[in-house]
Amino acid sequence: MTKGIIVIKPKLLAFLSANFAQAMALYPFILVKDENCACNTNLINHERIHLRQQIEMLILPFYLVYALEYLYRRLQKKNHYAAYRHISFEREAYANENNENYLQSRRFWNFLKWT
Repeated sequence: MTKGIIVIKPKLLAFLSANFAQAMALYPFILVKDENCACNTNLINHERIHLRQQIEMLILPFYLVYALEYLYRRLQKKNHYAAYRHISFEREAYANENNENYLQSRRFWNFLKWT
């Protein structure tokens, strides 16, 4: 298993993610619901992108901006999943989760490109 990845009980992850995610980045860890998720390179890369975003925003402001953007997108899209997928942090992570070298070439605050 990769350093920083913690397998937690699926019910705990469901609670933390409103019964939505298979994994979650909570600096400095990546929480996953099972070993299969821990081995999913695209999923782990997606969460590592979030860890970088969290560092850039000095961690706590990331969570505040994430929540505020989710609320804005929820009003805009009228749907949980659509709102989630349109958060700038998620758009960047989904667009680049297949690129294992993305974090080496990623520019600072690149999530702003996705707003």
